[in-house]
Amino acid sequence: MVRRTKEEAQETRSKILEAAEQAFYERGVARTTLADIAALAGVTRGAIYWHFSNKADLVQAMLDSLREPLDELAKASESQEELDPLGCLRSLLVHLFRQVATDPKTRRINEILFHKCEFTDEMCDLRRQRQMASVDCNSRIELTLSNAIHREQLPSNLNARRAAIALHAYIDGILGQWLLVPDCFELYKQAEIWVDTCIDMLRLSPTLRSPELNRA
Repeated sequence: MVRRTKEEAQETRSKILEAAEQAFYERGVARTTLADIAALAGVTRGAIYWHFSNKADLVQAMLDSLREPLDELAKASESQEELDPLGCLRSLLVHLFRQVATDPKTRRINEILFHKCEFTDEMCDLRRQRQMASVDCNSRIELTLSNAIHREQLPSNLNARRAAIALHAYIDGILGQWLLVPDCFELYKQAEIWVDTCIDMLRLSPTLRSPELNRA
């Protein structure tokens, strides 16, 4: 009976997340209420509050569902034991671009995040979560780049911190532009080209170097 209750709770949570994704995609986050989501999911608002503290918590849970498939590769590129950190990073980014281009769920959630999520007063919690996630992402990229420097895959005087921010901005820019105007270029077919363009920037850009230090 306990196991069945847990399964039912998980099923309800999944229904709520699916309904939220549909509503946010169609109406935008600001114009969607918890009552809208409850109606789509066929549950009460109380059921939503059982699983999620507020709308910001619900949006974050939806975003978190995208992380798991890439975690193993990300961790490998961050490991000092990894022999090819730059290769791992390249594979991760190519996979990310292609997944956004071909997987409907990944595309919808990213489109919600980039173009349909307004940081209004009720979404202050989400804004803080996104800020922390951005800082964490920069740190993880910096660690990967530092490992690549150690493996002599990138210049020894590369400013890893500045390069990490530039790479993060580049990724966001490519995804944001394609999600807004998908016809402007073929993300799936050109995924490797876009990733290699950025890696060339890391390898060759003189303004990403610190002559006296690897980091600044």
